[in-house]
Amino acid sequence: MSKLLPLIGSILEYGAICDHCLGRLFAKRSFGLSNAERGHALRVAHALDANLRFAPYEEGTCFVCSDLFREVDLWAGRVADAIADIDHETFVIGTRVPPMMAESEEMLWSDFSLTDPEPLKSEMNREVGKAVAALTGRRGDPKNPEVTVILNIAEEAVEVQIAPVFFYGRYKKLERGIPQTHWDCRACHGAGCDACGGTGKQYPDSVEELIGRPALGLFGADGFILHGAGREDIDALMIGTGRPFIMEVVAPRQRKVDLPALESAINASASGRVEVALSSWSSRREVETLKSHKAHKTYRILVDIEGYTSPDLVEKALEDLNGAVIHQRTPQRVSHRRADLIRKRTVIDIRCLGVEDGQYLIQVIGEAGLYIKELISGDNGRTTPSFSEILGAPARVHTLDVVSVEGMPEHGEE
Repeated sequence: MSKLLPLIGSILEYGAICDHCLGRLFAKRSFGLSNAERGHALRVAHALDANLRFAPYEEGTCFVCSDLFREVDLWAGRVADAIADIDHETFVIGTRVPPMMAESEEMLWSDFSLTDPEPLKSEMNREVGKAVAALTGRRGDPKNPEVTVILNIAEEAVEVQIAPVFFYGRYKKLERGIPQTHWDCRACHGAGCDACGGTGKQYPDSVEELIGRPALGLFGADGFILHGAGREDIDALMIGTGRPFIMEVVAPRQRKVDLPALESAINASASGRVEVALSSWSSRREVETLKSHKAHKTYRILVDIEGYTSPDLVEKALEDLNGAVIHQRTPQRVSHRRADLIRKRTVIDIRCLGVEDGQYLIQVIGEAGLYIKELISGDNGRTTPSFSEILGAPARVHTLDVVSVEGMPEHGEE
């Protein structure tokens, strides 16, 4: 105390300072006090120790915060109004402090070598947060807030950020020619032009949009992002058990949406082009798991072989490929957007299921990242060994369907 009270005297001589800002300079000393109570106590103790007439803080003169803490209730009211129509249970407050306020308190910390201060924004966050909780009945939660509100002190405004909602499911793509995600028009890059009819899109629809549009309305959201467990080619179907996905719903003003009702709305809107089965709510962490997990995939393909080839030769070529390690240089068709590398991938199983109109129906189970079209064609020697190379005749995939994406952790599994 003998060192503390002279320090308080020096700080009081530095300039007019409110009890909040004085107490905050020693916020980590003692417990059970607010900064305002701590600052008032230090002011009184200094007057007693120096045997001076007690001089309370004169409002309107704090050189650090300009009496910002007198406006806590005003800011809490602004926040409550801003989030009144947003469905949420938890929130957190953040504060954007004007440069002059930040510089003033940092100058005190530096000039007096203070070791126990708390930043102004931390106290403002806490005090306004308590006031907002009292006004709204909602709970402050800095770890998992559904709504984040930033107090912009300089502009006397609040900025609201709504945490996304995530839901998990599997989708089937039942129509060829639909990309998995939205593609900007190649000509105008999304601006809108004659080539795309002013839409800014390369394709009218995507799996992402067919799932996301109904969700947009039900959640009252600003947007949506599809996170898929891999992707199928635009001309491929996704059938069988479907592809795992997580949909991120951006800035939803409504969070309490019935999952079965959402599933029904999506399937009705997609009209048989895309079909979903939703199983649970999800999270950002599970998006990372979904993206990083390497799943085996099962494909059924119809293969054209140039010229006549006997079924026995086809069977022999498939036997040679079964279990083989394939060296694949990045295919020509995707080389404009993928690094030019040579990847090693395993054919886990490959077999012929029959013949349809002179084309061979082949089922392939491949390691994640195996390019199936190139496994058949050889891609002008960029994939080896290939079905065409072993067979000794040009072959190509006529149609490709993804039957299953296996080995993915379902919701809740690690």
